[in-house]
Amino acid sequence: METMFDLPPDLAARMGEDLARKRLLREQRVWKYKRGGSFRVMWGARVIPWIIRTGLRVTGLSRRTHREFLDVQIVENVVALPSLPVEFDGFRLLQISDLHSDLDPALIDRVIERLGEARFDQAVLTGDYHDEIGVPWDESLALTLRLMPHLGTKPLAILGNHDFLAKVEPFEAAGLRVLLNESIALERNGMWIWICGVDDPHIYGTHDLHAAMAGIPGDGCRILLSHSPETAREASELGYALHLSGHTHGGQICLPGGFPIVRKAPVRRALLAGPWHEGAMAGYTSRGTGSCTVAARFHCPPEITVHILRCA
Repeated sequence: METMFDLPPDLAARMGEDLARKRLLREQRVWKYKRGGSFRVMWGARVIPWIIRTGLRVTGLSRRTHREFLDVQIVENVVALPSLPVEFDGFRLLQISDLHSDLDPALIDRVIERLGEARFDQAVLTGDYHDEIGVPWDESLALTLRLMPHLGTKPLAILGNHDFLAKVEPFEAAGLRVLLNESIALERNGMWIWICGVDDPHIYGTHDLHAAMAGIPGDGCRILLSHSPETAREASELGYALHLSGHTHGGQICLPGGFPIVRKAPVRRALLAGPWHEGAMAGYTSRGTGSCTVAARFHCPPEITVHILRCA
């Protein structure tokens, strides 16, 4: 942990030195704050989870909400993209988001089980692999990497607001490429689409949508991975074809009909879960594959999403 805030030269070059240093500085502040033991931190990390768990026990909902937490569904989302090359018609893009792996290790076994039932061509992970910020992530890292044999070849990822840059090296050593305001081209029969990934826009604000699309032809099909849907308007204005995000958990504890009680992102309600559009750009916000703070869900089942790309 002594070197967790060092900045490897290759990451500075990839992300941009100014943004990388801004990220590290904010990580240091967040880590110090979360480790400081202030009343506000204790309230968020200890008191609120205790209130939620107690409320679920008192209402007799503990078992039901934990069953729903483990009821990971495979959701198919068919999306038509005008810029999609015909060679990619029917391409299946699998999205996992917001694992918060260390919250309950039983989740990873369930995710592995469901991945065995999914058909996909490319896997992407859209951030938040760890739960409580300020607590070492050894367990969440090990649990997340258990998914690697089940994610196909060359899976891609971005970081969320619960993730630190120090995770990039062990992720990439295990074969999980992390996109830091970067893009990767996918080829089929001489035609291409681009998966672009930006850093967390919610807490760290170190995303750069321009850098992520650098060098891509103007008519190229660009699919954006952004941890939060907060980047939707800018991405639409820049001509991205598809915006994939998570972060909101769809509300996690919801009223009947999936109506969220708490919003985790300052966006319009349509962007909190499921498919949406922002201008000409298609978008999708995952309800999340795991949960945050408590291993419980209510009227908001977790999901592994398979986006089926179609030519418009």
